[in-house]
Amino acid sequence: MRQALRQAQLALEAGEVPIGAVVVLGQQIIGRGHNQTERLRDVTAHAELLALSAATHFLGNKYLTDCTLYVTVEPCVMCAGASYWSQLRGVVFGTEELKHGFRRHGAGLLHPRTTLVTGVLAVECAALMKNFFNSLRK
Repeated sequence: MRQALRQAQLALEAGEVPIGAVVVLGQQIIGRGHNQTERLRDVTAHAELLALSAATHFLGNKYLTDCTLYVTVEPCVMCAGASYWSQLRGVVFGTEELKHGFRRHGAGLLHPRTTLVTGVLAVECAALMKNFFNSLRK
């Protein structure tokens, strides 16, 4: 999760919503991503999708059955759907997203074999988001 937080910091420095993600296979990070929706002018350029894409390119396979996605904020429905189709072994997130998080629409959005772990480094992950949005309101 610390590596996902580093990715979130890159997003913050670029003026993006500070969400970061990494895909891990064993002990190796095989995909990294941070939000780039503003830079790429692409509403789908979420941290999770960029990390999943990098991981599939690394493996040369669209399925990530032995991989775990670590993301600083609860994925949205779109990103949960992508994780479903990737057949991830696990999804780990830091802080929950009450408005746009996938669990609001049902935990069934993850693949049946995907394990879910929540609240990892939640305080640090939430602080990045809170500070970012507070700075916009000044």
